[in-house]
Amino acid sequence: MMDEPLDTIHKALALNLDNSKYGSFAEIGAGQEVARWFFQAGKAAGTVAKSVSAYDMQVSDGIYGPTQRYVSRERLESMLEHEYKDLVGRLDAKRGENTNFFVFADTVATHKRTPTETGHGWLGIRFQVHPRKEPSEIIIHVKMLDQDPLGQQAGLGMFGVNLIYAAFHSWWDPTALLKSLADGLKRERGEVDMIKFSGPAFEEVDNRLMSLQLVELGLTDAAMFTAKGEVVQSGEVLYHKPVLIERGSFRPITNVTLEMLDRTLEQVRGDNPGDSENCVVLMEMTLNNLMCEKSIDHKDFLARADILNALGKNVLISNYTRFDGVTDYLRQYTKSKIGMVVGVPTLVEIFREEYYQDLEGGILEGLGRLFSGPVTLYVYPTIGATGELLTAENPAIKPELKHLYEYLWDNRYIAMIREYDKAGLTVSPADVLAKLQSGDSAWESMVPARAAQLIKEKNFFGYPRTTAAD
Repeated sequence: MMDEPLDTIHKALALNLDNSKYGSFAEIGAGQEVARWFFQAGKAAGTVAKSVSAYDMQVSDGIYGPTQRYVSRERLESMLEHEYKDLVGRLDAKRGENTNFFVFADTVATHKRTPTETGHGWLGIRFQVHPRKEPSEIIIHVKMLDQDPLGQQAGLGMFGVNLIYAAFHSWWDPTALLKSLADGLKRERGEVDMIKFSGPAFEEVDNRLMSLQLVELGLTDAAMFTAKGEVVQSGEVLYHKPVLIERGSFRPITNVTLEMLDRTLEQVRGDNPGDSENCVVLMEMTLNNLMCEKSIDHKDFLARADILNALGKNVLISNYTRFDGVTDYLRQYTKSKIGMVVGVPTLVEIFREEYYQDLEGGILEGLGRLFSGPVTLYVYPTIGATGELLTAENPAIKPELKHLYEYLWDNRYIAMIREYDKAGLTVSPADVLAKLQSGDSAWESMVPARAAQLIKEKNFFGYPRTTAAD
């Protein structure tokens, strides 16, 4: 039987009793909730070199430099940089030979929880895994979901102690480190929606994979990385901006997939130019999208991520089965226009009552949530089983839902993508994948050139190695 993880107070005590770990704590915005655990545990002199809270904005700017947002990654990074340089500069000569120095910092905003606002914070640790070696760093963003600020402060303290303990006891196993971040905390109390590893201890870590594992492990519902492969907290990218999102497996991404997106952007720019200004384009992969034979293959995920990034696409990973969950998520960060690009089969699925069987209000509640705020489903046509063209004007919706559909159509919640490539309508990702894996070169004309190049160079998705050598 596996040992139970230490609780928060015993994690703090274990660190206090370890004379090889010594550091500073800098906390802004929710009291000194992390440092408090180390003082309460006893023997804090063995761990705490300094505990500080530059709570006043002018004082904070004076120490760490000016910033536009105080609860931000930028402020956290400046805190870690300043405090680490100060700590090592003062103490390295005296005890650096036998000490792994660290600095923990957080900058936090607590709120009385509302449907649109929760407490949140940036937490980070810069630490040495060996004395007098270059430090490594872990940064996380957390949402504190308790109803009141006191509960959020308590949750923050536990997240912070978990992070410090995990940094020293699990740095060589990032998955185990992730699992331990929420020790002692139920999911309804908080979530970790971004993590970034950097420095010599984490040279082999791909932060995009860590983002996926945050969702896999249930630490958050969604995580994001940019077209450059940089992990971000969604608010850093989406704040007050219009969003265009396309969901898919992208195994592999096809020309039709990009055609749907490009045609929608062209249409939006022509019809409502303001909706496309500063628009963030997202390619969403759900956990279901990522399943390969009932499990998620991390190498396969990274292949898809490599291709999407090479094509300049931002990526959202989520566990949302239904599209209304995506709207709820995006509305945490933006009130601007949301466009969702779908094909006719997906549109029909959205209007199946069974799609909302877990909602008390059924399809009416689900559609109400889906179309919260300015939202439009942009629908790309497809070819039916008997060869007929199916569009958003003639979807196979149940007769009793026709009036509901017509209301949404008439009020422009649903729009047809007017321009499309008729030749591409018969291409399916499953057929492309089958051709790719069998060595039939016809698949190459069905995917973007850059995607084809990567697939052949790196043998993605089961591309035959023998063929790659020819």
